[in-house]
Amino acid sequence: MDGPVTLRDVARLAKVSVSTASRALAGGLTSRETEQRIQRIAAELGYRPNILARGLKTRSSRLIGLVVHNLANASFRVLAEVAQARLRAAGYQLLLCITADDPAQEEEALATLAAQAAEGLIICPTGQNGPRLAALERAGTPVTCVIRRDESAELETILAGDPEGAYAGTRHLLALGHRRIGLIVGRAETTSGRERLSGYRRALEEAGLPFDAGLVHAGRYEPETGLAGCRALLDGGERPTALFVANHESTLGVLRGLAERGLLVPEHLSLLCYEDMPGLAWQRPAISVVDNGPAALAELAVDRLLLRLRGEASASPAREYRIGARLIERQSCRPPASRTPSLRLPAEAR
Repeated sequence: MDGPVTLRDVARLAKVSVSTASRALAGGLTSRETEQRIQRIAAELGYRPNILARGLKTRSSRLIGLVVHNLANASFRVLAEVAQARLRAAGYQLLLCITADDPAQEEEALATLAAQAAEGLIICPTGQNGPRLAALERAGTPVTCVIRRDESAELETILAGDPEGAYAGTRHLLALGHRRIGLIVGRAETTSGRERLSGYRRALEEAGLPFDAGLVHAGRYEPETGLAGCRALLDGGERPTALFVANHESTLGVLRGLAERGLLVPEHLSLLCYEDMPGLAWQRPAISVVDNGPAALAELAVDRLLLRLRGEASASPAREYRIGARLIERQSCRPPASRTPSLRLPAEAR
């Protein structure tokens, strides 16, 4: 059609009134089926709501903030893509803020979003600005934390099943016969770092193996942590027969560290990573991973936020949701050259 698509065009194609189309795009219809049909028609037509005009009329910004650490992490990219598509279909505009996991940058982002009158917030918190997030909640701005919880504030939170994911990954390596499993993990003060370490330790304890702090390297969520951890674990005495990289951003650093030493996966060392991304499946050999379900996590985060924006649900201070993690076996893990048969694994792991 000639010219920009209007709300009237959407209504005419959907065979509804303009007011019904407007409520559907704002997520305000009682019939979820009708609402989704109208939103789909609007997306197919390429309809773009005039956010500024609507805001002046209704005194609402229709802006939602998404605050993440980086876009190198595959989970954050998926989170941004899913949230953008879902919120746009509901008539909202997403404002993406990247903080580099820095509390000062996070505080600046929150101030900017407040100045722009953002109506809601999805955030992977640093854990250092809990009082400001709690203040936003008290002021009527719904806040949904994802991937990490903020221990200093009672906020609705959606997490991956990290304890179970790290447990399943470690148990997989144990079942293959590995006894020295190096772990590269996030910082202990973060939810994911702490919980993935706990899953690793639980699997070792159930197998009757002592926890060896010398096999664990923790650090910031960046490739440099993976490179430093790989070097430390491979050069520090008895070499591990498997590496579990449970700090996603560190994966590239680990791959470089292995290449530096001419080590082949899985011939010389088994490799298991956390959080899937296309590049890991394209590697030769393809890398086995623990997938934390970022798309499902993003969908639930948006669902909860939209329900609260519509007044259909309120946040319980201690309300926490979990998305399950799953092991994806590919070709990067195999039994070590000299398998020791004396592991004491639970029956279901054998």
